[in-house]
Amino acid sequence: MRTHTLVPSLLLLGALSFTAACSSGSSGSASAGARPGPTPASSSVRGVDPSKIKGLEIVNDSSERRSCPFATSYPDVPGAEAMTAAMKKDVEARLAGFRSGPCEGGAAAGELNISHEFLVASGDVLGVRLTTRDGSAAGSGLSSRTYWYDGKAGASRTALGLVADGSRAAFLGALKERLKGREGVDTAGLDATFSDTASLAAVLDDMAFTADGGLRVTFDRGEVGVPPAGAYTVTLDKDTVTPWLSAFGERAQRQTVSPSGSLDLGATHIPTPAVPTHTASGDDDTDCKKVKCLALTFDDGPAAPETATLLTHLAQYRARATFFTVGQNVVAHPDLVRAEARAGHEVGNHSWNHPDLTKLTADQVTSQLNRTSAAIKAATGKAPTLFRPPYGAVNAQVKAATALSPVLWDVDTEDWKYRDADKVARTVIAKAQRNNVVLMHDIHPTSVAAVPRILRTLTAHGYRFVTVSHLRATL
Repeated sequence: MRTHTLVPSLLLLGALSFTAACSSGSSGSASAGARPGPTPASSSVRGVDPSKIKGLEIVNDSSERRSCPFATSYPDVPGAEAMTAAMKKDVEARLAGFRSGPCEGGAAAGELNISHEFLVASGDVLGVRLTTRDGSAAGSGLSSRTYWYDGKAGASRTALGLVADGSRAAFLGALKERLKGREGVDTAGLDATFSDTASLAAVLDDMAFTADGGLRVTFDRGEVGVPPAGAYTVTLDKDTVTPWLSAFGERAQRQTVSPSGSLDLGATHIPTPAVPTHTASGDDDTDCKKVKCLALTFDDGPAAPETATLLTHLAQYRARATFFTVGQNVVAHPDLVRAEARAGHEVGNHSWNHPDLTKLTADQVTSQLNRTSAAIKAATGKAPTLFRPPYGAVNAQVKAATALSPVLWDVDTEDWKYRDADKVARTVIAKAQRNNVVLMHDIHPTSVAAVPRILRTLTAHGYRFVTVSHLRATL
């Protein structure tokens, strides 16, 4: 059984994303190395504010099972249903392979993590990159793929669709020229790789425009070089690549360089979930030395509309809770995070994209937590003081990489595995004891549906629901 802990940490380092060694030239650049996680802040690929995408939902799934840890996410944008379906198919296929392979029989396996980032969301163009790290695979297990949607045509596009068919030969020639001579590149095999039409779309599946209109092409480990050399990136500048772009590629380039500020993919209906306006009436005066307290905690959100529904349930019983939020979801739904704080709940840090922090370097841990804390502060005006390590995985290096205090749990509802509201409610009611911390997830509708019964039953048994920090402060 895991218990909540309060452990002082050491430094809070400056944010640093995962990076790769790179070299550049006037007409293009190539880099080799690992690229886990989101695009570094220093990248010349323009950032997108996902909170501006109307009707956006982030599709999340995760497991707390240490022998089969996974966390996946991808966006669902109104109007881009075909693109969402393509991402869903790919994510579910990877997850099914992971579950049936390394996880079969409960054998220890590396972690599967699939995270997302927006490349462009403007005009009639949507671009998304999914980055996958499969710890059970050979080498780094790192791969990435970009997905494109053409709102004008109402169709998904492959990355290679950014280039006109008639210009493909010139485009491939430029890529080969910039790759040849790089350390580790299989020069002799480049022609064969690029001439295989059947597999070309799979090799050229990660392309994105830079802020100045250049085109960045990334090759996964082993696609154009020897596996130990890692990944390679080639950037073609705007003047070079523009003549080769398709009509869709030209619009994607234009919307990346000069975003229109709005996205219109032709959706006939864009849902606008209501954000609760509950406001805490003051500080919580519950004395957990005198009454039975329970700290409900909810991981992996915020999620629309589940978190909003949960906030309404909690308000009906004047219950307070702690939300351990994932950074990439915070930036997508800052309004929900503000609603959590406004209602008197505590907002904690659950990393940027839910990796096992014990498998990262100290700088990578700091980046994951700092970036998420910054997003929480931007949404609420207050930086978090607590973090929950994904999978409950924490060690001395993780603790030393942040000033945040780690929080584990006493009661695991296993709601990620049992999508059954009745079972989740019965688990909490049967197992909860005074001053316990309970683990749940607000990304699952079934978990949210279990909350009213939990609150109703345990309130009748004399329990008061408080935040983790309040519980700690009053014991």
